[in-house]
Amino acid sequence: MKNILIFGITGQDGTYLADFMLKKGYNVFGAYRRTSHKCFERLEKVGILDRIHRLIVDLGDQASIQSVIKKSNPDEIYNLAAQSHVAVSFVTPEYTSNVNAIGTLRILESIKTL
Repeated sequence: MKNILIFGITGQDGTYLADFMLKKGYNVFGAYRRTSHKCFERLEKVGILDRIHRLIVDLGDQASIQSVIKKSNPDEIYNLAAQSHVAVSFVTPEYTSNVNAIGTLRILESIKTL
């Protein structure tokens, strides 16, 4: 069975991708940002929460990303993680850039390093 790692598992696209890959027989690892509120509603609604190996990640921290990749030992990696709220992107443009652009770079650098 192949392992996949999905960064941004709790979003709409992450949920649909996880469901699709589970149906294809993949072992799904989902990386998500730690929050102070429940963030698994979509995964619960689709009925796959208990079939996902959940891992907390901080896209602002290279060591966190490397740890998640090592733990999941993925054959495939999908990055769907982003700060996607338009209003927030105007209020915190540096944070948005750090997560959406530099976070992607950190993932790619981690793959290269590992």
